Order: sequence, then structure tokens, then C-alpha cells
Amino acid sequence: MAVTFEVIHKDIAGRVGKLKAGEKQIKTPALLPVVNPHLQIIPPADMKKMGVEGIITNAYIFSKSEEFRNQALERGLHDVLNFDGLIMTDSGSFQMSVYGSVDITNEETLSFQRDIGSDIWVPLDIPTHPDTPREEVIEQMEITMARMKEAKEIFGDDAPISGPVQGAVFEDLRESAGRRVSEMGFTYCPVGAVVPLMESYRYRELVDVIIAAKKGLSAGACVHLFGAGHPSMFALAAACGCDVFDSAAYALYAKDGRYITTSGTLKLDEMSELPCACPICRSHTVEELKKSPEKQKLLAMHNLSVTMAEISRVRAAIQDGTLFELVDERCRAHPKLLDGYRRLLERMGEIELHDRASKRRFFYRGSESCKRPEVTNYHKMVSRITLSPEVLISAGGPVPSRFKEVIEFKPPFGALPYELAETFPAGQAEIPSWDEDMVNCGIRGLKLLFETNPDTKVTISTTEKWKDIFTREFPGFEVFT
Repeated sequence: MAVTFEVIHKDIAGRVGKLKAGEKQIKTPALLPVVNPHLQIIPPADMKKMGVEGIITNAYIFSKSEEFRNQALERGLHDVLNFDGLIMTDSGSFQMSVYGSVDITNEETLSFQRDIGSDIWVPLDIPTHPDTPREEVIEQMEITMARMKEAKEIFGDDAPISGPVQGAVFEDLRESAGRRVSEMGFTYCPVGAVVPLMESYRYRELVDVIIAAKKGLSAGACVHLFGAGHPSMFALAAACGCDVFDSAAYALYAKDGRYITTSGTLKLDEMSELPCACPICRSHTVEELKKSPEKQKLLAMHNLSVTMAEISRVRAAIQDGTLFELVDERCRAHPKLLDGYRRLLERMGEIELHDRASKRRFFYRGSESCKRPEVTNYHKMVSRITLSPEVLISAGGPVPSRFKEVIEFKPPFGALPYELAETFPAGQAEIPSWDEDMVNCGIRGLKLLFETNPDTKVTISTTEKWKDIFTREFPGFEVFT
């Protein structure tokens, strides 16, 4: 019954893969919608028809339910929920985070998860709030580690137990926790207690937490970001290295009359149109949806449809090598998401080894694009080129016939020799009209090239608009228009 994870495609730190638990298998990145047995707004069987391959439910709720406890023990979780896909169960840690404690032990909850036929079990970890003092974080983290060790000792290495990575916002603790979890042999590793960060739009810190955990975890670990269910942040989280998400947002938002989109959430009562192609939105007008006696269920179905569609979009982007473009697009929906994207770019040096070497394209989308690893790596690579004794850099100006070697200036990369014109990234880059950030970045690349070719006589041909900047940056070269 051991959990296994196979990576098929990569982009940035995102992976398309196959997660297998026992006989159940799902594609990743994946969303596990939260299912409460007492409040099944969308029956799991209907979720399956919508493309849901796995769900998550709460073993603690089942264990304390007079209605469902015995049914789950006698018939099994899959039969009770009428769902034949992968089912993961939480241990009661969510209730602990809300109420402070639960009346169940680590061994009891794991035994119950085993007995009801859960595909992936969660030990009774302590979800430490991000703002908890460091000493308390360490104390709670050690309890979580002890419980994971206990789980391995009691149930064996082949049991489908997950290894939660805690540590609040302390990066060294998250990294240490990830390393220890991997050393204990856990393959499925949730990053826990991050919901408060997302609820308060602290995406910059969320990026730090995920990257720190990833640095400690083994490269083959499947990473689950607990409680992340809004589609606007899937691309960013996947780029950081998350493979699985779960959330009850589709249902909770519907209960409050909120309508999920990939760029944010709207209040149904304030809407005049339904800007979505899902079956619910195409078969109802906004007024019909507002007045429908099944409004909550219909809205939940829309929310889940949009969420599942975004998961598919993220998988497609990873496979196509266009995840950066999707992250850039999604993160411009909110300033705090953009802050998270910029933090990811600042830390690319720590995760770029996970990135693929060649991609389908490079789209310039503003100053953030200058910090992409394709640009910085190109600068390092192009500096190894040996130039002729005399060369013309064509930066938009005329090209006199007297020059035997002419090299195009293509910002933000810099020099684009003819031999590299068909290669990634500069050869497949689509750029708009030049802007100052782009040109300055390209000039940095040129300087690296010239540093390794100090004896080459360089002439630069450009336009009146950019003549001053080239003259200023290269005072010893001839610059003409």
C-alpha cells in the first residue's frame, strides 16, 4: 500500500506526475476537494464526473459521528462516500488548529484511518500558526516528528502515511523538518499550517516556506500544500514545487454566495453577467442563478469546475514549458500575488536546477521577465563566445557593409549571434517594443560578452532613442545612428 510518485514532466519546480497509493492513481498537480460527510453539497460521485480523481475527508469527523462511524468501519470509506477514486483522510489536526485540542491519540486516528480503508493517512501533527514564537514552534515540531516516528514503528514502512512538514515561517526549521521527514522515508509530504498565510495574502512568506521545505525534502517527494484551494494561486504554488492541493473553498464560498474566478472571487449578488464557460454558467442567467432554490449547489459546482479547469491548465503549462507565462498572468490579478511572484524570481537561484533546459517559448512581460533564469543563464553562456577582431552590434540602427561580423542586440538577452538565432531562449523569445528595463538588462549581457573579448573593436549601431544609453554605458566604443 506504499505511496509512490513518478515525475513525467517538469517546468520551473513544477511537476506533472503520477501519484499512486495502493491501487489508486491520480495525475498531479491535483486538487483534492474537501468532503464533509454531513454536508455533501456536491456528492463525490458527481465530482468524479467533473474530473475529480481524488478527494480528502476528515477521519476525526467520521470517528465522532454517530451516523457515519460504524458505516465507515463496516462498509469502508469508499462505499460510504460512493467514490471509487483516491481518498485521503485528515487526522483531526484541522480541529486541533481551530479548537486547540482533540480527544483522540495519534495511534487511534491512524488505526481508524486504516480500518475505514483510507488511501493516504495523516498522523496527528500539530499545525503551528505562522506567528507562533520560535521556541514554541520547535517544541510542537518535535511532537509532530515523534508522532511520525511512532506511526512508522507501529504501522510499518509500507503503510500509506504522509509526513507533514511544519516549522511556521522559520525557513531553517521548515528545511530541517523536510530533511528529517525524508530521512524517515516518507514519500507524501504535506506542507502544513499555511492557511493563515493565504488568508492574509502573505504570498511572499508562503513562497519562502514552500522553497525552504522543498530544500529539505528529497527530490522524489510528492508535496501537498494543505488548505490551498483558490485557483488564482495554483500556478505560483506549482512553480515553487507543490504537487497536490486541497480545499473546501468551492463549497464554503458557495455558502456565502461567492463566485470563484481564476483572478479572484466575486459576490454573486453584485454580478450582472456570468463570465464562465462551465455548464452551470452557460445554462443559467445571473438572475436565474441568484433566484434558484439550488443556488448553493449550483454555485459550488461552478466553483469546483473553475478550480478543476485551472488545475488542468497548470498541468498543460508544465508540459508545454510555459508555466512562467501562466504564473506571470495569474499573479497580476492581485498585488500580493505579484509580490509572491517577485519573491519566487528572487529565489530562482535555489530552485533553477529543477527547471528544464529548453522550452517552447519566452514571452517578455515586463521587468519581471528580466529576472527569469533563462535570461541570467543566457548571459553566462553567451560570455563564452569568442568574437572577431572587429564586430558591429546592431541595436536597431543601420548596418554598413564594411562590417564582416554583425551581431544582433536582442534585449533582455543582449547579444544574439547568428549561430544562436534558432535556439532557445533568445531565438524563441517574443518581445514588444523595447523598454528601459529590457534594454538595461540586455546591456548587462553585452558587458559580460565584452569582458571576455577585451581586444575586440566594438561599434554599436542604434537609434536616436537609445543612443544616449549606449554611449553612457560603453564610453570607449563608437556609437552611431
